Amino acid sequence: MTQTHGDKRFILAIDPQSPPEGLESAVVAIGNFDGVHLGHLAVIRRAEALAARLDRPCAVLTFEPHPSDFFQRGRAVFRLSPMQAKARSLKRLGVDGMIVVPFNEALAALPAGHFIEEVLLRRLGVSAVVAGYDFHFGAGRSGTPAFLREAGARLGFSVEIVGRVNAEGAGSAGGDAPTPASSTAIRAALEVGDAAEAARLLGRPYSIVGEVLAGQKLGRELGFPTANIRPDPTCRLRHGIYAVRVDIGGVLHDGVASFGRRPTVDNGEALLEAHVFDFSGDLYGQTLEVFFVGWIRPEEKFASLDALKAQIAADAAKARQMLRASSSP
Repeated sequence: MTQTHGDKRFILAIDPQSPPEGLESAVVAIGNFDGVHLGHLAVIRRAEALAARLDRPCAVLTFEPHPSDFFQRGRAVFRLSPMQAKARSLKRLGVDGMIVVPFNEALAALPAGHFIEEVLLRRLGVSAVVAGYDFHFGAGRSGTPAFLREAGARLGFSVEIVGRVNAEGAGSAGGDAPTPASSTAIRAALEVGDAAEAARLLGRPYSIVGEVLAGQKLGRELGFPTANIRPDPTCRLRHGIYAVRVDIGGVLHDGVASFGRRPTVDNGEALLEAHVFDFSGDLYGQTLEVFFVGWIRPEEKFASLDALKAQIAADAAKARQMLRASSSP
């Protein structure tokens, strides 16, 4: 299935059996790209540069579900960017499209050489491939960057491999090794609520994308109406209060958000509740992207709704202060 995303320039192709229209002979950046972090960005920018030299479209080839989820038979990985969020990030970067290949029994069993010939060449008709230094593919992860290079030279498509990328400012005065930009390191930062560290590794603040749901309207009664979004079930962001920026129709608005189970109210399922400063309007049914700029405090239970309301006001004031000092995203 091939879909058109947004302004019809970005092509979302799901399980194509032949080169998607508009992505014929593409230069393809290949990988999981969970989070689209700085390391992924280096791969994508290299692919864009090569595509410009070859006068070809540039696409990202990725897989759903995440291979780790497939092998562990469940939602094992904290997904930094589920498919919808990944597509938004890639469209924002300006690539021509995203190709999604289902990761299933057949793909997991496909030998590395057959993956190149069947998927990359027959189904996608690539002119070139760009991958990271640690990319492995094929049954038993037998395909290596060296194997990919050799196959490209033999079968007539270009291959470029991008080395490890470290986050800017990584490392410490004590001489620790620089921190590589990795999905694992970003997940670890988010699980303890370190939005700033996650942003440093991502190259932008972490975000959650979702449709605004109808809620209990308690926030409105407290004087702080919220846009409520149900996160991906794998999300393990630390429960608490954050300074955020909310993308509404392409315009960023400052705000404050709670992510958690609302222990004062119902201790229910994890929910993202974002209050957008100085905004009025109906957001129900809209798809928003909420960027987590800074951590304010852990989630806690209050003795009364009045106490909760007073704390929300203090949180909002703190968020405004933090956002004034921040230039991201």
